Amino acid sequence: MARTLMIQGAGSDVGKSLIVAGLARAFTRRGLRVLPFKPQNMSNNAAVTIDGGEIGRAQALQALAAGVAPHTDMNPVLLKPETDVGAQVIVQGKRIATARAREYAAMKPSLMGAVLESFERLKARSDLVLVEGAGSPAEVNLRKADIANMGFARKAGVPVVLVGDIDRGGVIAQLVGIKTVIDPDDAAMIQGFVINKFRGDPTLFDDGYRLIEAKTEWRGLGVLPWFARAGELPAEDALGLSDARKPGQCKIACLALSRIANFDDLDPLKLEPGVDLVMVRPGEAIPGDVSLVIIPGSKSTRGDLAFLRTQGWDIDLLAHHRRGGHVLGLCGGYQILGRSVADPDGIEGPAGDTPGLGLLDVETVMSPQKTLTRVTAVHVATDQPIEAYEIHIGRTDGPDRARPFAKLNGEPEGAISRDGRVQGSYLHGLFTSDAFRKAFLAKLDIPAGDEPYHARVESALDALADHIEKHLDVEGLLALAR
Repeated sequence: MARTLMIQGAGSDVGKSLIVAGLARAFTRRGLRVLPFKPQNMSNNAAVTIDGGEIGRAQALQALAAGVAPHTDMNPVLLKPETDVGAQVIVQGKRIATARAREYAAMKPSLMGAVLESFERLKARSDLVLVEGAGSPAEVNLRKADIANMGFARKAGVPVVLVGDIDRGGVIAQLVGIKTVIDPDDAAMIQGFVINKFRGDPTLFDDGYRLIEAKTEWRGLGVLPWFARAGELPAEDALGLSDARKPGQCKIACLALSRIANFDDLDPLKLEPGVDLVMVRPGEAIPGDVSLVIIPGSKSTRGDLAFLRTQGWDIDLLAHHRRGGHVLGLCGGYQILGRSVADPDGIEGPAGDTPGLGLLDVETVMSPQKTLTRVTAVHVATDQPIEAYEIHIGRTDGPDRARPFAKLNGEPEGAISRDGRVQGSYLHGLFTSDAFRKAFLAKLDIPAGDEPYHARVESALDALADHIEKHLDVEGLLALAR
């Protein structure tokens, strides 16, 4: 039976996901079979697993770091926000409900069984399970029904290491404050702490480090400097999207939709040396000098159609197209480009029919069945193979489907407008295919680099593991696992 260790955070976005990924790579290099686990995640950036379900993108990256295929047991509860107060509830890879926040709070205790079931299966086939928490254990108002942090750690008997983000400021108060507000039995589960995202001379924090140890009686396991190559690894949270600006290069713009989903499609593009990837934020206009506008996936297509129009992006897109610009819609973005999106059963919100942008002569009808699959397709225009995945509801059809984006098992996939400048596809992750990405960019007169995308991610994971080995007490962390 495997040993286990849980990495919790003093807050959200403190670096838990990357630390777990780096540790997974470091311990795997020691010859251990490591599996990642996150009891509950909230993200619209999901990965399709080998067993035909979906999990958070961070757990898929951690699986890659450990050299294993992603599996639904690695993230048994996934929440995919559809509105500000409601989310789709995915349990062991499958949608079971759409629930408002208060409804989900009542549902949570019943999900602990599935969480522990998945956890035990991972333990049975590994040497070490690295567990990632969610948010912070300081959210004591949520402790009673907690399945993501101390509720899980106590139930499963997993020791905890707490990560604080010094880049935000106030890290001493974060860690000491958590010791103050949480239940003493919960605090007893915490065996140590890590300071993350330090910039500058770490010896300047020596006094603060010793103060945290004295006030909390937790063991300090190191100060981790800022990891400069973090941007080369897939981000799970849309808040982590940043403009890797390269002035003077060819611009590709992506609309930051309110319910943006599966935006990992952008990861290979932002690393291309010839691409200046611009995230168009709410309140901003689409730049007039972009070669391509990408409308990404959405967890609520009709909702994001309304959001897009509120921003005035529909007008910008039409102007971009009139100037001879290109548009690519992926998944929900593909649906948005059509003439209409109908949801007769109210799957993504109130039932109804919403006019699309009309840049593609297709129509979409939402249906309860979700497509979740990994696929290999061929891009029609370049004859290049595409390794991708599908994760969507709805069926799209219409005259522009006669000009497909790709061929999938010999059948047409996606659609292209009559003038060839507007394209739509349900294929996610398509730009990770190097030959396709290079050929696609060439048609836009954008030069592509020669470094394979997956090789660059693997290199960044190795560098992350080296970074952690250099600055943290990795042997001490492993000794805490039980």
